[in-house]
Amino acid sequence: MLEHGGRLRVAAAHYDIPLDRWLDLSTGINPQTWPVPALPNEVWHRLPESGDGLESAAAAYYGNANLLPVAGSQAAIQLLPTLLPRAVVACISPIYSEHPQAWQRAGHRLRFLQNAMLPRALAAATPYVLLCNPNNPTGDRHPHELAVDAAQQLKKRGGWLIVDEAFMDPTPADSLTPLAGSAEAPNLIVLRSLGKFFGLAGARVGFLFAAPDLLNKMQEAMGPWTISGPAREVAKLALQDHAWQASTRQQLLAAGQRLHQLLAPLGEVKSTALFATLTTPQASELHEALARQGILTRRFDQQPLLRFGLPGDEAGWQRLATALAGWKPA
Repeated sequence: MLEHGGRLRVAAAHYDIPLDRWLDLSTGINPQTWPVPALPNEVWHRLPESGDGLESAAAAYYGNANLLPVAGSQAAIQLLPTLLPRAVVACISPIYSEHPQAWQRAGHRLRFLQNAMLPRALAAATPYVLLCNPNNPTGDRHPHELAVDAAQQLKKRGGWLIVDEAFMDPTPADSLTPLAGSAEAPNLIVLRSLGKFFGLAGARVGFLFAAPDLLNKMQEAMGPWTISGPAREVAKLALQDHAWQASTRQQLLAAGQRLHQLLAPLGEVKSTALFATLTTPQASELHEALARQGILTRRFDQQPLLRFGLPGDEAGWQRLATALAGWKPA
């Protein structure tokens, strides 16, 4: 099992600090979650089935009906490489670690392109290109026009462009999701999730956007009832709540800027609306110093990076600011 953010119980035991005294900034999940209402009894009582409005709500929200609900984008990440012919995959890295692991397990060969952008990935001349946009963990963005062009160039060589847009919701105009599986980009595959922007990571709801034949293969591979009835109902209602989405985008964009500015004195910072990543030779030391004060961040062992999610309230912001101001690198 790969290590991920959000392992708060492990941190609490390791540093001997009670759970309720932690400020968890390790995940990039919106701390102001969509407010889940009371659910009808039948969603608990009946087996989940399509036709309950989830697919149509998702098609309207994402602008594309070529979709399949999955048990969080993680389910698609693990199965997708098994559905495509084995080939060489250009992987723009660093990247969410579950992606390369899944492709390697399925027998594909990976070429890791460190801190690359799409033109370099295309120059690698591999059939597949894999990336996160915005990238997790670096926050790098691949311009929309370059991504569309990449899909079209890969189509000419019979290849695929696979894009994880888990952190794209605050900036929907930049999304490739509406094109996935379309006549313009039939070889474009996009993964989306309700875990980050909506803060519904525990519901385990995501979507795969791709050409219909690939969606059918994924459906067969997953089998029935992959998402629970209550999770489907919550996801549908969240996707239909346009007022909450609009106000939350504004709040997150402002919060992302605030976090970026807070970290800027400590080194190079790249950010999205949901997290900021600091590059500094003292990443491990800063992670440790914050953890000893009950502030959990996400450290990456292979690069000098430290990722910070958003504090959930003003007290959390002040606590983080105070801890950073008081840190003196060795």
